[in-house]
Amino acid sequence: MVKLQSLVHFSEVPSQDMANKELKHIGIITKSNVLANKDIVEKTVKALLKYEREVMFDEHSAKIFNKKKGYRRNEILEKSDMVVVLGGDGTLLKTARCVGYHPVLIFGINLGRVGFLSEIPPADIEKALKRIFVEKRFHIEKRFILRVTVYRKGKKIKTFLALNEAVINQGAFARLIDLRTEINQRKVAHFRADGLIISTPTGSTGHALSAGGPIVHHDIEGIILTPICPAELANRAIIIPNDRQIKIIIETKRREEKVDLGLTLDGQEMFPLHYGDEIKVRKSGREISFIRLS
Repeated sequence: MVKLQSLVHFSEVPSQDMANKELKHIGIITKSNVLANKDIVEKTVKALLKYEREVMFDEHSAKIFNKKKGYRRNEILEKSDMVVVLGGDGTLLKTARCVGYHPVLIFGINLGRVGFLSEIPPADIEKALKRIFVEKRFHIEKRFILRVTVYRKGKKIKTFLALNEAVINQGAFARLIDLRTEINQRKVAHFRADGLIISTPTGSTGHALSAGGPIVHHDIEGIILTPICPAELANRAIIIPNDRQIKIIIETKRREEKVDLGLTLDGQEMFPLHYGDEIKVRKSGREISFIRLS
């Protein structure tokens, strides 16, 4: 992962639309093995209660505080003004895919290995919360999300959200697949490759970067198409405006019945694909808003 610290400047003045908003209801979202970091969660909640905030616990953190029942991710995102996510980038990505249309701020505390999306390490919890609730010195960074829909024989099968990327590839088979790509119903490319990555600028420093794609600043309103190991030298990454609709048609037909061809969302959720399936990708009407301190 590559951080764009040298390319980004954040103001310590709060976002204008959030300056007068009272962050009263705070949700806690953690990773499943949160008991290994029990002390950090307790420290976070203690600081929130110190600033007289109302705290909602998810199903994992509720066990630490002997709550009978915790809330699901989507419930917390719907009812909170701000959500504190304690985990790694995986926990934040799962949270992003549950976000609704209710405006909620996301603040990440890194308990993982990479922590590219998370804002601070556990040691800075008390200082960070003071800056947010007392000094009100923070910046709101908005990221758009992809809406990915699979159609089979003209019928809508499944819709997903992705903050980083959607990937079409084969797992167990080291064979090329043919993908017809259209933008606003016009053909722009035919990719013959191991797969195709459709990513946001947020995801440009993840899987897409490993496949030779460009690093794209998150303020650029674009979607990146990056082929994985293309068979032709002319097949390279393409950046298009994010107000377009992308359609990818699976043109590979195998004689074998079992072909490990699938769609992967943010490296966490997988859906099997068939010959002739159409995958439509566009910018979602939802977005995720991160609290940034520096």
